[in-house]
Amino acid sequence: MTIDLSGQHAIVTGGARGIGAAAVRLLRAAGATVHVFDLPDVDVTRRESVQAALAAVPVPDIVIANAGVGIPEPPDVTAATPENWEKTIAVNLTGVFHTVQLAAEVMKPRRKGSIVITASTNSWDGEATLTAYNASKAGVLGIMRTAANELGRYGIRVNAVCPGLIRTPLTDWYFDHGDVLKPYFQHIALGRGGEPEEVAQASPATPPVTSPARR
Repeated sequence: MTIDLSGQHAIVTGGARGIGAAAVRLLRAAGATVHVFDLPDVDVTRRESVQAALAAVPVPDIVIANAGVGIPEPPDVTAATPENWEKTIAVNLTGVFHTVQLAAEVMKPRRKGSIVITASTNSWDGEATLTAYNASKAGVLGIMRTAANELGRYGIRVNAVCPGLIRTPLTDWYFDHGDVLKPYFQHIALGRGGEPEEVAQASPATPPVTSPARR
């Protein structure tokens, strides 16, 4: 299927690398004008930073809330540090809240738009060593479902993609150590991890398939 996004404006948070960069490439290949919101210019943990960045670009047709961090800790919840918790929640959950809320504010008067959140299989599977990450990704599904229910009346679709282990700068170490990943891949039908481009193919231009808004 050929997707034509000519004339549309898209925003990708965390679009400088990994899944975000792949989404940027795909959107541009489809004809969209893409604005990358990433450090050091845009900090999604700071509401005023996201607000200023949105004010500096045309009203977006598509917003991909993708910025995120994941910092493994010892496999014991009692060893998780408050510092890691606060950083991870600030980026992965609060950052998504700011992005979705502020994007919706500018989309509502036009009564159209698509917002896609990068969640994770960790949103529900409780993988060891990632207490803060798992909690943050579970939380973004709550944001997605609520926003989808509330924004559908304005013609705004809100969906999420939930990738498993994808090769990005955050996960390169794991992919470089096959002995570590072998047990993990035994439970995956393809027997391998994913590539950023495969996640990016979950296009925001397609009809909603997750949490349709109540009418």
